[in-house]
Amino acid sequence: MQWTKLSEQTVYENRWFRVNLADVALPDGRRLDHFLIRLRPVAAATAVNAANEVLMLWRHRFITDSWGWELAAGVVEDGEDVAAAAAREMEEETGWRPGPLQHLLTVEPSNGLTDARHHLYWSEEAAYIGPPEDDFESSRREWIPLKLIPDMIARGEIPAANMAAGLLMLHHLRLG
Repeated sequence: MQWTKLSEQTVYENRWFRVNLADVALPDGRRLDHFLIRLRPVAAATAVNAANEVLMLWRHRFITDSWGWELAAGVVEDGEDVAAAAAREMEEETGWRPGPLQHLLTVEPSNGLTDARHHLYWSEEAAYIGPPEDDFESSRREWIPLKLIPDMIARGEIPAANMAAGLLMLHHLRLG
């Protein structure tokens, strides 16, 4: 049963997102107004070292007033290659430059409300280049044993769904 968008108009816009109002026809013929948020793509990256530890950030999210482990991530700039954005974010937020990145997965964290796509990448190598340029993004950066990830997610220590999905995929790829 497919919904059909008849029209869409912007009601608010800034450099980060647009809030739009769509006129939608339902399969039974009824129509409804549906708000949606249009977002730029997000790119995230991490590295896994020879000891099967994954590079992560410990940070506070003021919106939910919660702390949790995350991967370095940020918006893809206009015209920027998604993998290049992931590498840039990892370097800026962790101080580690990733080696060749491999696509891990792409997720849509809230596709009933937003068109956000989060693209996650990983590398089997990284070189420390110095303190992170964006050290305000997190309280600390650590190499976490990949084997601990499922239990950390179960305890709520990795609350972001996109990060949890990517880390579980990485756990599966590396540890089976």
